[in-house]
Amino acid sequence: MTPEDLAFAGITAQAKLLRDREVSSRELVDLYLDRIATHDPTINAFREVFADQALEAAAAADERIAAGDDLPLLGVPVAFKDEVGIEGHVAGHGTRAFDIPAPADDEHVSRLRAAGAIIIGVTNLPDLAICGFTETEANGITRNPWGLDHTPGGSSGGSAAAVAAGLIGAASGSDGAGSIRIPAANCGVFGLKPQRGRISLSPEPEHWNGLSAAGCLTRRVVDTALWLDVAHGNVAGDAHAPAPPTRSFVAAATTAPARLRFAMSTSAPRALAPPLHSDEVEGAVRGIGPVLTDLGHEVIDRDPRYGTIGNSVIPRYLRGIADHAATVPHPDLLDRRTRGFARLGKIVPSRVLRRALDREAKEAERLNEVFDHADVLITPVTAVPAVEVGRWDGKGALRTVLGMSRVYPYTVTWNHTGQPAASVPVGFSSDGLPIGAMLVAPPGREDLLLSVCAQLEAALAWPDQRPDPTWSS
Repeated sequence: MTPEDLAFAGITAQAKLLRDREVSSRELVDLYLDRIATHDPTINAFREVFADQALEAAAAADERIAAGDDLPLLGVPVAFKDEVGIEGHVAGHGTRAFDIPAPADDEHVSRLRAAGAIIIGVTNLPDLAICGFTETEANGITRNPWGLDHTPGGSSGGSAAAVAAGLIGAASGSDGAGSIRIPAANCGVFGLKPQRGRISLSPEPEHWNGLSAAGCLTRRVVDTALWLDVAHGNVAGDAHAPAPPTRSFVAAATTAPARLRFAMSTSAPRALAPPLHSDEVEGAVRGIGPVLTDLGHEVIDRDPRYGTIGNSVIPRYLRGIADHAATVPHPDLLDRRTRGFARLGKIVPSRVLRRALDREAKEAERLNEVFDHADVLITPVTAVPAVEVGRWDGKGALRTVLGMSRVYPYTVTWNHTGQPAASVPVGFSSDGLPIGAMLVAPPGREDLLLSVCAQLEAALAWPDQRPDPTWSS
């Protein structure tokens, strides 16, 4: 196995190589540190790299492996989005507005460490995880490895870019309006938004009024399944606690699904402005229909009943931003546009937010009627391929949110309902940018998505596709 193949192998394969003593944790950490030093000055996926700590942890992991320890991720490097508490480090949330080191690891971090993972660094995100692009005054522009003039998406843009470029095997993400699925689609990797509450957000009980879920970005479906197996579970104080899975997520990802019916829909809900449309995106998404048919499944055309879903998601999103901004230690150091988002959120009356929350159950019931006719729903992830860097430069909060609602109309619906949804790579635009399809499952059925997406991965072979290592635009 070449060093590049090892870098792109994924955390499941790397964990096995470590257990079989075919590679050491020190070699893995050195490999990624070298790749980050070589490529990240161009891509800007990482906000901070913990080189010394990672090397120290690798040495300890190699000793434990030699002694027979068998934790699922022992010695495997991973990265975290720069919004979680890592003991002794300041989570920047894409800004300069935070300066207090975390007194302890957040629950998500703690569970990965308990599984033996080594945190190699933290990845860039937009201010307070608000936007579908990763460009900030504090940390600069994060670029798409498939086309440096284009965004990797957001808000988990640094994590997706790092995984796509082979700078790490897996990186955490969070998804409050599409922030795992949009970067996954833009960067040609796999991204699953789990069921709300599947991974604890502790010490926060919830985020953005329940819109947000934690997860990860990987190249392979089984790697996301492994991450979920070690990270899932709830603690006291969590606002949302779904029923526990009936089998391991890795078991789901390594078991072929039964014959299923898929509902195909390319009609987009409207949030604030009319959605954009791309024939290339629609063609790539519809192109997986024959693949599924060849695999023995049935594909029908059927649209969810979106209704006026924007009337519910916009208050939750904007008030969530305002509430988060109110907790920032130095709000004057937030980007000007971020302060504008906070002002927009402050004018959302509490009664409007309560109505939006109260509508969730009824709207989820209406939307999930599609599963009376199909097992899985397929839609685009984004209306168009990755937009150019600087699309919203100089624009205020209102013009930015209006523009984003046109480019990213599909994803936030399923944050409102809280159910799992995934992005899978399904092709490329004429200028070589990845395109993603979104698969949505009924509530609590990450296992179904993992099984189906792994079957699609085997058919489409997207992990074999890597961006040009010269990082040409």
